[in-house]
Amino acid sequence: MKALVGLLVVIVAVPAHGQSFSCGSFRTEIKRTASGTEWTIARGSEKSTESARLKSGPRFECIEGEVLVVEFTPAAGKSFIGLYFPDGSDIGYSGQIARRNNRLVLPIQARARMDSKYRAAFDYHCRLDMPGDPIAPASRADCISLK
Repeated sequence: MKALVGLLVVIVAVPAHGQSFSCGSFRTEIKRTASGTEWTIARGSEKSTESARLKSGPRFECIEGEVLVVEFTPAAGKSFIGLYFPDGSDIGYSGQIARRNNRLVLPIQARARMDSKYRAAFDYHCRLDMPGDPIAPASRADCISLK
């Protein structure tokens, strides 16, 4: 069973180079251009297109069969992860994401911003404590240590 789970992660989390990717209600398309990379995320009739000069990515991943993860590193910047949820909400972080045991580790503030049914699919850290986005003391118990 563990081998099958590992195989599924590899299949789902492949880097996208000139291809499409599907995750639940999301469909993505990616293409390289002379000036960089362009990718489109579509959900039903809604579409958004982004383009950038990238150091790496974009890499698409599907969590819980419904949450689209887009990860990339701009040519001049820190890596960025965008999480797109089926209800139309999205969360994005730059430089504050880690991976541990094949799981994404997000800032604890992200937990309250997503539907409760997806919260268990992620781990959380308490490294990002800013005056404009403080960590509630009760939330600290849900944080893992990243060393």
